[in-house]
Amino acid sequence: MKNKLKRFPDNFLWGASTSAFQVEGAYKEDGKGLSVVDVRSFMNSNKQADTKIAMDHYHRYKEDIALMKELGLQTYRFSISWPRIFPNGNDTLPNKKGIAFYHDLINELIKNNIEPIVTLHHYDFPQELINQYGGWLSRKSIDDFIRFVEVCFKEYGDRVTYWTTINEQNIVAISSTMLGITDDDPQIIAKKKHQMNHHMFLAHAKAVNLCHQMLPYAKIAPVISTQTIYPATPKSEDVLAAKNTEDFMCYYMFDVYCRGKYPTYYLNYLIEHDWMFETLPEDQELLLSAKPDFIAINWYCTWVAKENDQETEKLMQQMLIEKPELMEILKEYAGRPSMSQFIDHPYAKANQWGWNVDPIGLRIVLREIYNRYQLPIMITENGLGFHDELVDNRIHDDYRIDYVSQHLEQIALAIKEGIEVFSYHLWSFIDVLSSSDGINKRYGLVYVNREDFDLKDLKRIPKDSFYWYQKVIETNGEYL
Repeated sequence: MKNKLKRFPDNFLWGASTSAFQVEGAYKEDGKGLSVVDVRSFMNSNKQADTKIAMDHYHRYKEDIALMKELGLQTYRFSISWPRIFPNGNDTLPNKKGIAFYHDLINELIKNNIEPIVTLHHYDFPQELINQYGGWLSRKSIDDFIRFVEVCFKEYGDRVTYWTTINEQNIVAISSTMLGITDDDPQIIAKKKHQMNHHMFLAHAKAVNLCHQMLPYAKIAPVISTQTIYPATPKSEDVLAAKNTEDFMCYYMFDVYCRGKYPTYYLNYLIEHDWMFETLPEDQELLLSAKPDFIAINWYCTWVAKENDQETEKLMQQMLIEKPELMEILKEYAGRPSMSQFIDHPYAKANQWGWNVDPIGLRIVLREIYNRYQLPIMITENGLGFHDELVDNRIHDDYRIDYVSQHLEQIALAIKEGIEVFSYHLWSFIDVLSSSDGINKRYGLVYVNREDFDLKDLKRIPKDSFYWYQKVIETNGEYL
């Protein structure tokens, strides 16, 4: 009789994630400079919580790591804030107190047998570099980023094996506010976005090569916000719309990261719309030289797309004429290929924000990525945002347990099929400051006792999902 395959290999890494701007707080403490996401959050300070205090992880990291140990985490994926190391992004010397904080954080993790997994850039571009030269629009940003990366490798590289470069470049590259773009002309905005996107690719490539040079034992990868797009009907136009949307949202980026080349369909589309970016002769060689060691993906839900027909385009134009205030939305979306329109998933339930629960979609995308690129896969984010209710000092979040359990089942099936998934990080360890929905949209295994406009006591309260995930880790995924 053949031995039954385990759901997960013995060396599978179980973890959880956060990011600096969403948990640390201390937004200008100990010499930290402002980031573009700090400024972005202040624009909505009258509507929701901002980054000034967030979850106060900067002061409570030991308490949080003690909970990580209780949970049984094997890995913790977090980000290093660039403006905490270089307050202005390109200071003559790094900020000693900022460097010390991450030394303390990493040492505390290792002391508790938790492996640190570090993201070098998670949205928090230094605001001062946007003021100086337009941020990623200038090639100066590449050198300034690599100087920051080199400091991180030098300071922390002896204790960090897994690194990721730029978190969700495909999300950053389409967001005017995350890029610090303030122009009014949508065409100018679009061209800037694609130029900035190219510079981020070059910065990623240089970081990969520098890692391999300075830390030959380490492994480094990009992080992509990965989507699974279904066609609304079997109609060829809808199938093509879904395919185009996936390619322009995700796979052209995977091609640049893993193959070192922009696909021709992407370049031709930019040329057709007069969005093509400027390059230097050495750019192609750099992109080709940078080979990631694995692929890191963030995945939450699926989307359903249908053909973006001419009548819809006319309706959108008419709406802009009748409602000029929608121009602000158009400016934010400038530069995004308009190839489909999304509709609600007819067969999947969704949370309060319209994000559905469709775990098979994750298995589909794992197979697609592995078949294309044949690289090991780390899942850096996967989780469910919900408006959790604190009742008698407990949070009964069966909905989160159901979501994660179903997704882990599909990951186990993917592994059984031969897909090399070697690590899973639930988003998030503690409740985080949602970049778009403040405190109201909670993801954590640990509840943080605060509201958008009431700090309360910031007490950490493990949810039911905390104790469930504890058993999952203890049994290496046998308990789901």
